[in-house]
Amino acid sequence: MFSATDIGIDLGTANILVYTKSKGVIFNEPSIVALDARTGAVIAIGTEAKAMLGKAPDSIRIVRPMKEGVIADFDVTRELLKLVMQKASKQLGGSLRKPNVMVCTPSGATAVERRAIHDAVKQSGAKSVHLIEETVAAAIGADLPITEPVASVIVDIGGGTTEVAIISFGGVVSSSTIKIAGDRMDEDILQYVRKHYNLLIGEKTAEAIKKEIGYAPISHEPKMMNIRGRDVLSGLPKTIELSSVEMQKALNESLSAILECIRATLENCPAELSGDMVDQGVVISGGGALLKGLQEWLSEEISVPVHIAPDPLESVAIGTGRSLSMIDQLEKMSR
Repeated sequence: MFSATDIGIDLGTANILVYTKSKGVIFNEPSIVALDARTGAVIAIGTEAKAMLGKAPDSIRIVRPMKEGVIADFDVTRELLKLVMQKASKQLGGSLRKPNVMVCTPSGATAVERRAIHDAVKQSGAKSVHLIEETVAAAIGADLPITEPVASVIVDIGGGTTEVAIISFGGVVSSSTIKIAGDRMDEDILQYVRKHYNLLIGEKTAEAIKKEIGYAPISHEPKMMNIRGRDVLSGLPKTIELSSVEMQKALNESLSAILECIRATLENCPAELSGDMVDQGVVISGGGALLKGLQEWLSEEISVPVHIAPDPLESVAIGTGRSLSMIDQLEKMSR
């Protein structure tokens, strides 16, 4: 029913990924679009558009068409998807014509939001479009046995949302979603630096700080990082030194909210499946899984083993692609 050129799409808030069975992930770039401010025409997408962030003149508008896992700007998303499909087709030697597409949706997405995602992908050139919950796709991409009668627990910390789900027999038994994830952590860092140092920094700098010295609340050897920004008082460029201990304080509120989301989901787990969690543990995926110390901290807080998915950044995309061959099985189990 499905061919090797059919694709899975992870339409994420931070990044958009395309997966094919034949070549794996063939596209992985930021979900950012640069538009001509006067005409609305697309100037650049992905990595090229992100490079303009905070540096573009007024004639160029930088847009994030995905917000908190769902479409915030339908028209821009449709144009983004068309260009992504064209780039993906080039990677496959021009063979991507009217593919069947599996695309993930947030667990808490409404019927209207799901329809918007379906229509945007369909209008970008897909032959048929199938939707799969993001947590289920992440679990498949992380090699969890979701079709078996055991509890597979996945925590997907993306850009706009953190989704937690307990999956058994191919269906979601218990799930929770909060709109706190990687983007909120970047904002936390940005606000911390402004409040404590009177320094203005951009989104890209905040993200770089998170990746370099961002830490979950665990004991560690402090790391230092020099950053540059604009002094709020003088308006002049300024360089300061930040420590990883400070970043623990900056990220504490967001990480606590993510922890509570995980606990709430685990507390709703049926008793028969609770024992599986002790044996199987919890798997974290998404860009947030790469935060230093997160695995150890979560394991200590929830008292069960915590594992990082083999390819945390690509788990959802891989899962969407793999699920194309599991559609009938998944639909049968979700009835």
